[in-house]
Amino acid sequence: MGRSGIGQQRPGRWRAAGFGFLLDRLLPPGCYLCDELIGPEGLLCATCWAELTFLSAPQCRCCGMPFELDVGEAVCARCLRHPQAFDQARAALLYDDASRPLLLRFKHGDRTEAARTYGAWLARPAAALRAQGAADDSRLPTPLVLPVPLHWRRLLKRRYNQSALIGQAVARRLDLPYRPALLQRRRATASQGHLSRDQRQRNLRGAFRVPARHKPALRGAWIFLIDDVLTSGATANACARALKRAGARRVDLITLARVER
Repeated sequence: MGRSGIGQQRPGRWRAAGFGFLLDRLLPPGCYLCDELIGPEGLLCATCWAELTFLSAPQCRCCGMPFELDVGEAVCARCLRHPQAFDQARAALLYDDASRPLLLRFKHGDRTEAARTYGAWLARPAAALRAQGAADDSRLPTPLVLPVPLHWRRLLKRRYNQSALIGQAVARRLDLPYRPALLQRRRATASQGHLSRDQRQRNLRGAFRVPARHKPALRGAWIFLIDDVLTSGATANACARALKRAGARRVDLITLARVER
């Protein structure tokens, strides 16, 4: 681009920044949860922020369930009894009374402005998984970021895929390839909210597939699978099985929150 092209772009960016500055002064942003006035770069007020539980070690090496005591590179009893199809899972937050409204507003309330902040929160566990995966296998390629897909009918009804919005934000934050088309939800499944673990598995059987044209991109691939909440792991396992059948070498799950069993 020539010098004139650069000169033509700068005023537009300056005008946008100036408009945003003016808007923040005229209509100061409010806390995502309680509407208390906050700074223009924030999402939550100090009170709501303090109620969140961000997860870190010690935790199960496989599913990321938090442990009360540091027992090293341990695997929880559930993962030992029921091995996961994904390799490792990590979440930014504990799913509890404090974090539940964050996810419900984002998922069902059209409050998608939180995606950028959520992506920043997920970047920390994603970076940790990337370091762990590289330590486990130095031959692993750059991870591909892939959201858990919605069926097209549900996508039309909701108008957006919350996992895709978070996935885009994570990919931008960590400068990773974003490849949402690699996995499809081939049939609409019943809501999983009130199903048992076995019912969830039956409900999701055969629900996901990799289109034939995308299988070459998955050979030997390392996938960062993005979702909003980890509950039983049934959805993540169904996705991981489909991805590995298509040739993926490793599938790690990264979620905004997880239920503490």
